[in-house]
Formats: sequence, structure tokens, C-alpha cells
Amino acid sequence: MSKDTKTVIIVAGGRGKRMGNRIPKQFLRLCDTPVLLLTMLRFYDYDNNIKIILTLPKDEITTWETIKSQLHNVPSHTIVEGGDERFFSVKNSLAYVEKGGIVAVHDGVRPFVSTETISRCFDRAQQCGAAIPVIAMTESIRYFEDEDKSVSVNRAKYKIVQTPQVFNSDILIHAYAQPYSQDFTDDASVVEKFGYPISPVEGNIENIKLTTPLDMEIAKIIGKRNLSLPLSP
Repeated sequence: MSKDTKTVIIVAGGRGKRMGNRIPKQFLRLCDTPVLLLTMLRFYDYDNNIKIILTLPKDEITTWETIKSQLHNVPSHTIVEGGDERFFSVKNSLAYVEKGGIVAVHDGVRPFVSTETISRCFDRAQQCGAAIPVIAMTESIRYFEDEDKSVSVNRAKYKIVQTPQVFNSDILIHAYAQPYSQDFTDDASVVEKFGYPISPVEGNIENIKLTTPLDMEIAKIIGKRNLSLPLSP
């Protein structure tokens, strides 16, 4: 595989409990389109030759197949059965990723990542091997040693981490050969534990993860804006 070959693993294993909806959040409609399809189209818009791997819970694969059959603009993709934890969903998907390329891992419920953010992540990963998008924190934060003891910390030293997190595929495949740990909060933490440094790039503020009903209301506003204006670079 050429180093220029690009793959994205879109992880869509959420049950939507915090969303308070019986429909899994990745299947909810936004701008009359399933959230998951909006997410997939972001990567297709970035590169219509990108290989898309979609991970879903076993009992949601048939649901997606039914939804997909009623749509007309779904990019070609491979469906992989997810695991009980995100770690295992990504690991299962890596069996379909060839060595020697560049692979991204993205949350299925982040439909507003900009193509510029995607491009920055892929470009940096090609140079450095591992790249993640980050944005600045805008509110004051405190470090809690316990419930009653906390101290103010400098927010300029902290960043909010987004996806896609993009890697040389050899690095990610080898990193996911490690045993699972509860300390693995994202793909970058898996790769760091493997001993490889992570390079940050600028993300985009609209690239929110849809988790709660409030997130969906914000997403509706972003979606309406996005019909006529590009996302922030």
C-alpha cells in the first residue's frame, strides 16, 4: 500500500442513553439526513477515494442496512462489528486496514469536522506518524485533588481533543496489539502507551461530539449555518 493511501475508521457504537432517545444517536436525523451519513460525507468530500470502514454494534448493523437502502448518496464503505469497548471496535476494524498507509479514527457523531481539519491531520500524520486535532479551552478550569480540595490551573496549558486522530497505519496496528487498559481514553492514548509521540494540529470549533439533547440543538444551528457557509477552517 502506498503511503498516500487513506483510510478512515468511523466508530459508531453509541447507544444514545444520554441523548434520551430510543434511536441510537448516530441514526438520528439532522438537516433531514442521518448523523452518521453526514459524518461519512465529510471524509468523502475531503477525498472521494478514501476507504471508509464503519464499526457498528452487532444489533445495529441491520438497522443501518435498512436506513442505507432508503438513501441515495451513501459512499462505499465496509461494515465491521464493534466490540464492547471502543478499543475493541477499533481493533476489529484494523483487521481491514493494510499496512503502509495513513488511517484516521473518527467518532460517528462528529458530523461537523471541517475538511480543512481532516486535511491538516492527514498531512501532519504523513510527516510525523501521529496527529490529533485540538482546540483551546475558553473557560476557567480547576484541578480537584478530592471533593473538597481544588486549585486553579492555567487553561492555556490544556487543550480539548477532537477526532479524527490520524496515524501511520503500521503504528496504529502495532499499538492496538497491546492489552486493553482502562487508561485508554482515545486512540492517541493507545499510541502514546506504545511509546510514540503525538503531534497536535488545529481543530475546528464546530467539530462537537453529539452526546446530549443540548448537543443536538446546537447541531441544528450549525447545520442550518452550514447549508450556506463553510465550517471554520
